[in-house]
Amino acid sequence: MAMAPDGRGRAPAPEDLTARSRIRDAALLQFARHGTKGATFRGIAEAAGVSVGLVQHHFGSKDALRQACDAYALDVVRANGARSTSDEAGDPGFLAAAMRADLPVRRYLARALVDGSPAAARLFDDMVDLTERYLRAPPPGVSEPDTRDLRAYCAAMAAMTAGVVVLHEHLSRVLGTDTLTAEGAPRLRRAVLEVFDDRLLSREIVARAHAGLDEYEAAPAAEGDDDD
Repeated sequence: MAMAPDGRGRAPAPEDLTARSRIRDAALLQFARHGTKGATFRGIAEAAGVSVGLVQHHFGSKDALRQACDAYALDVVRANGARSTSDEAGDPGFLAAAMRADLPVRRYLARALVDGSPAAARLFDDMVDLTERYLRAPPPGVSEPDTRDLRAYCAAMAAMTAGVVVLHEHLSRVLGTDTLTAEGAPRLRRAVLEVFDDRLLSREIVARAHAGLDEYEAAPAAEGDDDD
């Protein structure tokens, strides 16, 4: 018999799904606030308004709950990234819904990516893989990148995207508004959109920089040959 979504051979009741989502959402904020080590089942249960036993029933261990949060965070990033280039992007209703889902995830990512845990490493690797898959077959409205090294390009994009999240306290201080709130996020998102839309350097400057990097990369090998 094929297993149902809850892994026990039966479909979970609707109230179980609601409780599971509440627990996950509470865990996102608890992990963001206290980190993996500091967050506890008891604290997550209290924040979700459920019993500790129900948290254990749904997730079994804190590591399993963390993995569920990682998977959910990636799903939100993936869904909002795909929809941001569709016609929905100009719909205020879509933007409000996307913001409600995205902001808690961003707080979670901000903490997860500086925890130095295996889970955070997997999460960043997944972000790079997701970006690479996205740009290998970009949707309408997204240009294929002009790059000689797509993997490095995607890693840089993921790092810059993650950096905006990780550095949110500094960005909030400089801009005078919390960039991880519904009120403060639009200003920063507009700036990021404009950065991706802009081409700040001429093709000639980019070509000269590439040529200089090519020479730099070739130089150590040549110097090593001379030392022999």
